Amino acid sequence: MRARWPLFALLAVACTAPLASDEASEQGQGGSARPNVVLVLFEDMSARVGAYGDALARTPAFDRIAAEGVRYTNTYTAAGVCAPSRAALITGRHPQTISAQHMRTMGVAGLKGGGPQEYLAVPPPEVRAFPELLRAAGYYATNDYKTDYQFGEPFTVWDRNAKGADWTGRAEGQPFFAMVTLMTSHESYVWPEDMRSENPLVQAVTARNRSELADKAHVTDPQDVTVPPYLADTPEVRRDIATHYDNVAFTDAALGRIYDRLAADGLLDETIMIVSTDHGDGLPRMKRSLYDSGLRVPFVVRYPDGRGAGTVDNELVSFVDLAPTILDWGGIDAPSWMQGRDFAPPTDDAPRDYVFASLDRMDTVQNLRRAVRDDRYKLIWNGLKDRAYFTPLPFRDIQPSMQALWAGHEAGTLPPAAAALFEPLPTWQLYDTDADPDEAVNLAGDPDYAAVEARLRRALADWRARIGDEPVPETEMIEAMWPGGRQPRTAAPAVERTGSALKMSSATPGAAIGYRTVPDGTWRLYTGPIEAPDETVEAKAIRYGYAESAVVAAPSD
Repeated sequence: MRARWPLFALLAVACTAPLASDEASEQGQGGSARPNVVLVLFEDMSARVGAYGDALARTPAFDRIAAEGVRYTNTYTAAGVCAPSRAALITGRHPQTISAQHMRTMGVAGLKGGGPQEYLAVPPPEVRAFPELLRAAGYYATNDYKTDYQFGEPFTVWDRNAKGADWTGRAEGQPFFAMVTLMTSHESYVWPEDMRSENPLVQAVTARNRSELADKAHVTDPQDVTVPPYLADTPEVRRDIATHYDNVAFTDAALGRIYDRLAADGLLDETIMIVSTDHGDGLPRMKRSLYDSGLRVPFVVRYPDGRGAGTVDNELVSFVDLAPTILDWGGIDAPSWMQGRDFAPPTDDAPRDYVFASLDRMDTVQNLRRAVRDDRYKLIWNGLKDRAYFTPLPFRDIQPSMQALWAGHEAGTLPPAAAALFEPLPTWQLYDTDADPDEAVNLAGDPDYAAVEARLRRALADWRARIGDEPVPETEMIEAMWPGGRQPRTAAPAVERTGSALKMSSATPGAAIGYRTVPDGTWRLYTGPIEAPDETVEAKAIRYGYAESAVVAAPSD
């Protein structure tokens, strides 16, 4: 039987560090009993993958991993845009339950957050990113390099969080979790490298694209791509889709290098590998939507023992399921506050009947939408009246395909499914995704589907009540988290010494504590009393969304 680490135990053992007790250090070295896990996320990509039947895709690395693993066909993100989706993935909770639903809370790369003010989300005090729970159980956790969780970058989540971070810094025999984001499939890499603009952001992005995509092969013929009915069949749209295919192929080569590195380091037989994307394609009506084009993602799990190699799993999987599943692989009981379920067999969790997703503010554009999906039907609730799907959104509108849609809208030349996106949305949208995979024919109100619609409405209402999804104005939410609009600061740790043992605590509810020896400087996660007879020790604390505390020195022996 696999050894288990219940959550309360993670708060009562010392982490695996030179200062920890020998017993705790031994527990932290799981060896082959606890697998390594590598999670690779492409940016902004639907299933444009050969293994998923896309004949235009050139994805040999992804296809190889799919052939050696389990290919999931019904995996959905909790939001159709990166930051809320990543917040759900890293915590196992839907973004609106941790105040991370709005895109964005803080500005990045010269873009403002778009809300009433810049702020960080403050999740409930018990919430932890699952890599922090892995660290508490002895894993070495690294991230290369994107975070984007909306609650900041707490120093306690990762052993190393930087470009190029990987498993090389771990102790001998220590299991590791490594997360890697592959950026070059992101929507902004679709922008033409020769785009001319006075906009400094456009200038910076196109210069980056020329540099980072210099070795990219331009091989996809725009005439070969399929234009969905909700886009305009124009040269700009075809060019953007073809460019996206080429970017995916370029990014797939980076995935292949990760696979080869694991093989070269002799780790493939000890490592579970997950490959997916953070949400759907970075193209109009895909990213930032609750349609399958924005939520449904490729998802492959490769096991080191070859379990399920080449098989297909059609069960419904939500991104909130990743955290509890990965914890289970590490022998850790998922905490009760997580809203996901363990999807990987063998599991005692029942299969899902539904997956759910949300869409709230996008930059300065207000939204309030929720979706529920079973294995065939999708229901979307639009909570704001007289709101079209397409309203001006500057970052998205830079893309040539979106400019072509705006031009077609002004000229009145768009096909019906595209034109409808510029008209006010109905309160309810219902789609039969088997018969209508593009979700272009709204069946809400159709008597033939009344029973399906009623069932999905009940499921959506039950879910919203269960998770406490009661939207409040963003200004009120900010005031509750940041009184007076100012970021709270975490209380500095109180450090007590009894002989050679140090015990630490913070008066801030939900604060995590890290400590380091001087002059070593490596911050370790504090989970219980540590032995430090001779070392000089410093500590600091952080609650997610708060400012870090001051650094304090432990009293000497």
